[in-house]
Amino acid sequence: MAEDTARSRILPPYLLSAPALLLYLGLFMAPLVMTLMLSFNSFDFYKGILPGFGFGNYLEVVTDEYFHEVFLRTFGISLAVTLLCALLGTPEAYILHRMRNPWKSLFMLAILGPLLISVVVRTLGWALLIGDSGVLNEALLGAGLIDEPIHLIFTTTGVIIALVHVLIPFMVLSVWASLQKLDPAVEQAGLSLGASQFTVLRRIVVPQVMPGILSGCLIVFALTASAFATPAILGGRRIKVVATTAYDEYLNTLNWPLGAAIAVLLLIANVIIIATYNKVIEKKYAQAFQ
Repeated sequence: MAEDTARSRILPPYLLSAPALLLYLGLFMAPLVMTLMLSFNSFDFYKGILPGFGFGNYLEVVTDEYFHEVFLRTFGISLAVTLLCALLGTPEAYILHRMRNPWKSLFMLAILGPLLISVVVRTLGWALLIGDSGVLNEALLGAGLIDEPIHLIFTTTGVIIALVHVLIPFMVLSVWASLQKLDPAVEQAGLSLGASQFTVLRRIVVPQVMPGILSGCLIVFALTASAFATPAILGGRRIKVVATTAYDEYLNTLNWPLGAAIAVLLLIANVIIIATYNKVIEKKYAQAFQ
């Protein structure tokens, strides 16, 4: 009787979560497992995908210097975008937190506005802005500040600038959420005891919002590493990242197994970096500010 009662208490939660679990398995896990299985197949340019099991695609990616360069470029761009978003987004979130309505609502709308527009549209807008004959270069040339156009399109710098614009709202939201838990009276107490505004920011505000900064960095890094549209449009054929390389293998050379292997390795690399980040960086800062 007791066992039946215990089962009756356990089953309802599982039954209630079953639809969401089935949806998760169908929309996420099933394609991921199929991609993993595909990555172990081989490919022939005349016969197409050949059934079988082997690690040839992974060995090709691991041993080829071209793929080494692509992965290093991808994570280098991700690190640069993450640092810039942290440096720009944290003060922006703090200023937003100190604002009063209606200015707070207006600036929050301005920050979140880009998220309401397709990333492709935003990237095309950046292409029109920073192109060799774009608005920025035409304005600088017309003002006589430069003698020749600044080449930002199809460069790593242009990709980083556009990705910062695309992803900085995630950093601002993460830091702003942490700032909501900050008691203004603590800041006032520090100032009343003779601390400067900079000291209050460094010793009181930053330690309390550090979880939001770390979470924002994690989100921005993961999204940048897997970004496709912005590097594809602004980077073109010159600036290849992992996502665009996998896309080329799928649609240009039709080597689906190799493209699947690249995608799986990107996922594994992201998981390793995120796990290491959680264990090392967050624990280190948590101990430092306790």
